[in-house]
Amino acid sequence: MKVMVTGGAGFIGSNFIHYILERYDDIEVVNYDKLTYAGNLENLRDIENDSRYTFVKGDICDGSLVEKVVQESVDQIVNFAAESHVDRSITGPEPFIRTDIFGTFTLLEACRKFDVKRYIQISTDEVYGSIDKGSFKETDSLNPSSPYSSSKASADLLANSYFITYGFPVSITRSSNNFGPYQYPEKLIPLFIIKAMRDESLPLYGDGLNVRDWLYVEDNCIAIDIVRQKGENGEIYNIGADNERTNVEITNIILNELGKPDSLIEHVKDRLGHDRRYSIDSEKIKQLGWAPTKSQDFETSMRETVQWYVSNEWWWKDKK
Repeated sequence: MKVMVTGGAGFIGSNFIHYILERYDDIEVVNYDKLTYAGNLENLRDIENDSRYTFVKGDICDGSLVEKVVQESVDQIVNFAAESHVDRSITGPEPFIRTDIFGTFTLLEACRKFDVKRYIQISTDEVYGSIDKGSFKETDSLNPSSPYSSSKASADLLANSYFITYGFPVSITRSSNNFGPYQYPEKLIPLFIIKAMRDESLPLYGDGLNVRDWLYVEDNCIAIDIVRQKGENGEIYNIGADNERTNVEITNIILNELGKPDSLIEHVKDRLGHDRRYSIDSEKIKQLGWAPTKSQDFETSMRETVQWYVSNEWWWKDKK
């Protein structure tokens, strides 16, 4: 079987490729990635010579190249490729609209043309918007707040329409905030780890009480793989760890692990349209046999994540 992983040089995509190649001997992986600022082949240098692994540099909006790759016996596509940083989407939305929406369309059209047997659209809990109490289920309405989450919601709707209209085998996963190795240091956890290591101030938005559910990246990869194998066509699966923490709690965990003072925290003006709390109900995917494991031991997983960045300065030192 040949699985095309788009955005495979990014954070979750590269972790997913590692997981697939370690777990299965009979799967070939085609990593299709544009190598934007957040894509890094160093994430995969330990498997770059694996005969089951192929890298293709390309944009998912490039219909000709996408079709050429898909035509070469691709059985399944797992689409991680996306612009994904909320702050960047606020200052410059256009790349998000192009990649996240038109890129998804381009992939879906190639899949339909060449009869790809399975397509997994990787999405986010941010498409639901903020919730004060309770947790969102897959059937709840979408209410995205940022250009980023709006572009992802649009891609979800487009993917689902291909199931409804064409009977195309699409499933969608929506995960909560991921953390772990190889995450580009613009996101909260790696950014604050690196800044704290350098004794730089940690710019914490607003009062720091925004709540997110934190999911260790390997647990997400396992869940996506289960959906790839057992998920029903036309269905959406939330993937969360019930690990809700405020941003200031996360910040303090990082400071404590590095032995740094909380005086490094600098409260800055809140982000535009900053959602207060995300929370999703993951009961549906648990019915497929999934359960978070490393995420449940949150303190240990956070400690391991902090130490990964401490031990791998070569990976992040030249990144802005």
